[in-house]
Amino acid sequence: MTTNGQVTIQGITVDGRKFRPSDWAERLCSAVATYGRDRRVIFHPYVALASIDGVKCVVIEKDLKEEDEMLFNFLMEFAEDNALQITKEQNQ
Repeated sequence: MTTNGQVTIQGITVDGRKFRPSDWAERLCSAVATYGRDRRVIFHPYVALASIDGVKCVVIEKDLKEEDEMLFNFLMEFAEDNALQITKEQNQ
């Protein structure tokens, strides 16, 4: 159960442009996935694809920062390097 909330990386830049390529979210989630013996993708349990109001997003559970700080920082740096909008939500 998540106790720290979520960070959402949106496929919109801070100046309002749609981020390209259009499959950026799938690529990012795949980059942090692992592969099972049957070669099927096993997505990270704290990183998920989402579509919010028609905008592709990657939702990250903040607990990831405690479990794998390097991976959390990689995802956040990707967003910052590409000037993507980030929203943070706290669980109550």
